[in-house]
Amino acid sequence: MVIPIYDGNPFAFKSPPYVSWGLIVANLLIFVWLLSVDASSNSKSALILSLAFTPAWIGHHNVLVDQPVPWEITLVTYSFLHASWLHVFGNMTFLWVLGDDVETALGHARFFLFYLMCAVGAALVHFMSAPSSNVPLVGASGAIAGIVAAYLMLHPCRKIWVLALMRIPIKLAAQWVLGFWILLQFLNVTLAANYEVAWWTHIGGVVVGAILVVVLRPPGVKLFDCDADRMLENEQSAR
Repeated sequence: MVIPIYDGNPFAFKSPPYVSWGLIVANLLIFVWLLSVDASSNSKSALILSLAFTPAWIGHHNVLVDQPVPWEITLVTYSFLHASWLHVFGNMTFLWVLGDDVETALGHARFFLFYLMCAVGAALVHFMSAPSSNVPLVGASGAIAGIVAAYLMLHPCRKIWVLALMRIPIKLAAQWVLGFWILLQFLNVTLAANYEVAWWTHIGGVVVGAILVVVLRPPGVKLFDCDADRMLENEQSAR
């Protein structure tokens, strides 16, 4: 388990990553708001159930309750719901460290579109893996997985500080850190580890993110640009 905590990129943006920051704030506010809903009543469960993405509601497989929100809308809304502080904190840490660089490369509007499309694509891959499941899907991890793939393709040699095993800070190139994270997702799918985690959602986010960063990147934005990463590292070392 590795968690990125800093990528060495100073706060010297041509334009601040307003979309990344806005998404973080939105996810945190929604999570805090859901905490305020009376957990002892059925209102909280009904609210989460209506906004979460449930595969069985596509094609009406074994529908047990009425769905007040169209399933097409839940392809996005599920990604703004989280099950615990650890769940939301983990996803938002990835977004905080990696999202600004992807947003800088794509631009604000394209990054916002990229984020939402990764969430939608990840949910659809999850549906294909378990089309009759009545288990609600929540969490931004599908969109985050898309950001991981995009960052890896944009800055494979950028050095990232990570917490290995949740406690040991080490600095490694993104190609090793994020490449290892992506490999873990495929291994978990293969080994069927921890059924409570929607591993196919992560896989879907990675695949969709890798495709979209190629399609959406503006002219002049290079992929796998290790020279630029090394130049930035040298500039920071010289300070």
